[in-house]
This record gives sequence, C-alpha cells and structure tokens, in this order.
Amino acid sequence: MNELSQHIGSRIRSYRKERKLTLQQLADRIRKSRASVSKYETGEITLDVETLYDISAALGVEPCQLMDYRPPVQESAPPVHMTHSRHSPFYEASRLYFYYYDGRFQRLKDGVIHIQKTEDPSGSCEAFLTITSVSSTGRSSEVRYSGKVVYSDMLIRFSFVNQYNSLEEDLLYIFNPLELRDYTEGLLCGISSADLMPCAFKCLVTLTPQEPDDALKQHLLFTANEVRRWQKLNMLIVDNYAPSV
Repeated sequence: MNELSQHIGSRIRSYRKERKLTLQQLADRIRKSRASVSKYETGEITLDVETLYDISAALGVEPCQLMDYRPPVQESAPPVHMTHSRHSPFYEASRLYFYYYDGRFQRLKDGVIHIQKTEDPSGSCEAFLTITSVSSTGRSSEVRYSGKVVYSDMLIRFSFVNQYNSLEEDLLYIFNPLELRDYTEGLLCGISSADLMPCAFKCLVTLTPQEPDDALKQHLLFTANEVRRWQKLNMLIVDNYAPSV
C-alpha cells in the first residue's frame, strides 16, 4: 500500500461523502463491486487510469482533484503564497466554501473551491470551483469552473472560466482577514451563466460549511451603509446614469 494510493482513496471517500453517496451507489455508477470501491478508498488497490477517470466523472470532479498528492520534500524556502500563512489560514486552505445570494432568482447559491497547491515561485496555484444551483422547479445542477488563484498581503484573487462555456469568465476577490477567523467576505464579478450578462455579487468564503438559512442570506445582502462605504473607497462605482427624460 503506497502513500499515493492512500491519498487518492481518501480523496474519493471525502468527495463521495460530500455528495452523500454510499459505497454501493458509487460502485453502481462505475460498474464495479462494492468491495472494490471500498479497497480503492483504503488504498489497498492501485487505480488504473480508466477507473480513475470513471470515478472522477461519477463524483463530478476533475481527475487532478483526486491526485493532488505532494510527496514530502526537504525544508526549503516556502513558496510566495505561504510566506503570509501566519496571517491567515486562508493561505493554507486547500478547500474553501463559497456562498452568494442571487437576487434575480431570489436564491442562495453555494459552492466549493478546491485549490491545488504548487511550488510555483509566482505564488499562483490551480483552483477549481463548483457552484450548486437549484431552479424554480427544484431541480439541482452544478456549474464547474477551473482557473488560478494568486495570493497577496491584502487580497486573494481567483480567476475562473466555465468548463462548459469558455466565454464565461469570473473573478473572485476575497479579503485577507487581519485577525484569525474562519470566514471572509469578497466580491464575485464576471459574466452570468444564466443570461451572459455582466454581474457582481457580495460573497462569503469560509473554511467550514455553513447552514444555508435566512441568517446567511441576510449576511449576503447589500446594506445601504455598505454601498456608501464601498463607493467612498472606490470599490463600487456607478457614475453612468442616463439623463432624465
């Protein structure tokens, strides 16, 4: 049993439980036995490439999200984005939880951001975003994005592209908390996947999952004081009013 197989197995188990699938349900999706899937998760069986891709498709993730294993390395100078880790746990997180309220459809939306850590001296890492959306009929669907994350002292910037529609590009800026806490706020801006119109949303990014209740919804709504403060700081500018008719 090697460390890579154990790591991939733990990733499979984590995503399976996150999607509330039983071992048998996952086994049925990839046409394998329940015992085989159990051994995949414990690392007792080394996965072949075809099975790995079948499992990633069944779980709705990219294969690299299962294989993000990094072998131990000797002590060396940390990558750029890790030099600030003492200031915020968001620099070290490999998974973040993402929430925003879409007032057009009056729905709270949530997602998960997966970050693949690298030794890139620029401080850039690969990132993947999955947003869960529920339609007016109650049907649930997922929109998947891939992109990059760049770390700095004040901000963490994600740039994402819809994996099914490359015209939809989105930027997510979150603030580096000055104190240690498990949440931070930010702004998501880009092109809406629903109607391909420019949009911007206040968002909450957390280290742990949040309950999608009314309290969370209220936290994600813009207040008049916030709009005034953001305008004053040039964080939100609206100055192209049409003349009155």
